[in-house]
Amino acid sequence: MSELFKINGHGHLLPYPEQIPRFMKEKKIFWVDADRKFMRQDNWQRPITDPSFFLKEKLEWMEKSNIKHEVILNLSQLYCNGFPKDRARDVIRFQNDFNAQVQHEHPSKISSGFVIQPAYVDDALAEMDRCINELGLSMMCLPTHFLDTKGNWNSVSHPSVEPIFQMAHDNNLAVQIHPYDGQKIIGLKDMYWRFHLVWMCALTADTYHLFTLMGYPQIYHKMRVSFAHGNQFGQVNVGRRVQGFEGRPDLFEGTTHPDLSLQLSNMFFDTLVHDMHSFQLLIARQSSRQVIAGLDDPYPLGEMEGVAESYPGRVIDEAVDYNIITPEERQHIWRENVIEWFCGDTRRDAFMDRIGLKL
Repeated sequence: MSELFKINGHGHLLPYPEQIPRFMKEKKIFWVDADRKFMRQDNWQRPITDPSFFLKEKLEWMEKSNIKHEVILNLSQLYCNGFPKDRARDVIRFQNDFNAQVQHEHPSKISSGFVIQPAYVDDALAEMDRCINELGLSMMCLPTHFLDTKGNWNSVSHPSVEPIFQMAHDNNLAVQIHPYDGQKIIGLKDMYWRFHLVWMCALTADTYHLFTLMGYPQIYHKMRVSFAHGNQFGQVNVGRRVQGFEGRPDLFEGTTHPDLSLQLSNMFFDTLVHDMHSFQLLIARQSSRQVIAGLDDPYPLGEMEGVAESYPGRVIDEAVDYNIITPEERQHIWRENVIEWFCGDTRRDAFMDRIGLKL
């Protein structure tokens, strides 16, 4: 496998405890314990299960795993849903400055995304401009759902977000849509990790449902969107959506048929679906061209060593072993497809020069 040039399109990184501004801990927004054992937010906590949550150890893990380059998303805890406007602005600015610094200091190894809060459109557009033109970032992270200023939960596939999509289109951005905050949206007790194992997938399928019905892939065609975790539930749900669309056309006036969003060149899905049956369906629905390597490292739901028989890229390798994809398609999933999503036509040469890759 050493001949593969692997680019991971879905990774995460924690700031070191001393890098997090004091106000974030004082206001219980987000912090990391000094011993790096837990990340915390108000009265929520999560164990830090792998050293590669942090930069030095991340680079060492990448070297060991033969991952040449990694795309770092924002931390889901910092989407700032429900935050007052000024506080959201401060927290988001910290997150984006941190990510930009990591990319600036390690340009050949890491590319970073930036985050905005859709509830505050004017602030979001201003932050997009700053991230694109001052920080040199070209990938935007969006939550599947956000809490608007009236206290309503909306999918990010919402008319109020269209100015953000338009700016992403105008600037040829890559976009990554990732779920979070399910326990705040859905009135169920959090037990047996149900919000990560079930409801996160449902949130993504919900936003994909609306995103494609609204025709956003066609309207904002220069914006390349990747849905996290393969949009696993959304792939299963295509037939039911088609049946509903055709059986109750009165409920779908002015919308786009679900079939018209399959295998679009600006729609991507990462590989983190965990099993061969799901991966085979993903390939059948969307084709191998629209699938990008995504490990969701270093979370234990990512493809990490030490979790059963998992390792980075396991599902991709098994797909070759089971003749679901060819070795050539495996290479494209690890490299060309990630570059196509992240760069499009306008940033490809600069990106490949930065990471030291020649095709």
